[in-house]
Amino acid sequence: MRRRCQDVPMTKRLGGPRPDSDGSTPAALRAGELVAAVRDDPAQRLRLAAGFYDQRVGGHSIRAYRRAEVAFMRWQIRCGVLSPMDGAQPGSRWWRAVNESLLREAVEADLLFNGAPGEASTSGVGHWLTFLRSPTPKAWYRAHNASVVGGYLRHRDLVPEEGPLERFFMDVALLRVLYAHCLLIQPRLALGRLAMFGQLLGDPRRRGADLFLSLQDVLPDTYPLAESSIEKVLAAENYLARIIDYGVITPRIPQLYRYAADDLDEPRIVELCTDEFPVYAWPYEHRHVWRTDRSPIAIALIRAVVGRPPQP
Repeated sequence: MRRRCQDVPMTKRLGGPRPDSDGSTPAALRAGELVAAVRDDPAQRLRLAAGFYDQRVGGHSIRAYRRAEVAFMRWQIRCGVLSPMDGAQPGSRWWRAVNESLLREAVEADLLFNGAPGEASTSGVGHWLTFLRSPTPKAWYRAHNASVVGGYLRHRDLVPEEGPLERFFMDVALLRVLYAHCLLIQPRLALGRLAMFGQLLGDPRRRGADLFLSLQDVLPDTYPLAESSIEKVLAAENYLARIIDYGVITPRIPQLYRYAADDLDEPRIVELCTDEFPVYAWPYEHRHVWRTDRSPIAIALIRAVVGRPPQP
C-alpha cells in the first residue's frame, strides 16, 4: 500500500540523501549534508525544521509540537539573523550556528529513527530519538532544550561578534526556554502556588506556551539592533511581559538553571548563571538589568501570589 506523505520520513520527502545500501554512511554525516544544503537559504531551513513534524509516529501526528519552534524560526527569518553572511545585510553567525545545531540534531534523529546506520552523536540527538519513539510534551522539551543548550555551549566563541543588546537577548532567550521547560516538568518550581496552571501554560502543543517559547513578542524584530541603551530597551518592554519577567521568572533564575542542568544531564548549564544573574553573554558587572523599579506594585503582588521560589 502506498503511504501517505505524513508517513514518509521527512528527510526522504525533502529529496535529501539517504543512507547507502551497504550502510556505510552514518546518520550524523547525512544530517550534516542535509543541513549544509540549506545553510544559506532561510526558507529552506524553515522547511527542513517544519518537515520533521509532518511525519506520523506510531500512527499519531506530531505536527502540533512544531508551533513554537516554527514561530520562532519565522521571527529569525523576519529579522534577518539567518540571512547568508555574504548577503547585502549579513545575518548573525551565532544565531545561524545555534539554529543549525537544532536542525542537525533533529534531522540526525529522524534518520536514525527511520533506519539509517550509526548511533546518536550527541545527547541532543538521543533526546530527539526518545521523543520520536514516544512523543510526549516532556520528551519534546528535553529534546528541544538539549539541542538549544548544546548550540549555546558549542558556539559561545561567536558571542563577541554580537553587539551589547544582542548579547542581552541571548540570555533572555535562554532564560525563557529554560522557564518554559520547567513550567511543564516542574510546575511548582516555575509557578509556586499557581502550579496547577503549569500543564496548561507549558504544553508546547498549546497556545499558552507561545508566550514563553515563540519569543517574538520579547525579542526585537530587527538585526542588528539600532544603537540604543539597554535602559531604553527595557523601558519599552510590554507591561505584561515585565510583570512575568520580574515578578515570576527572575526570582527563580538560579533554581531554573540548576534544574535544567540536572534534567538534561548537562552540568555546564549551571556555569551560565552567577549568583542570581544569567551570564552566558551578558556581563555580570551589568547585572542591574535583571532588576527593575518599574511597576513595583504589580510585581510585588504577583510575587506574593506565586510565593517564594524553593531554596536549594
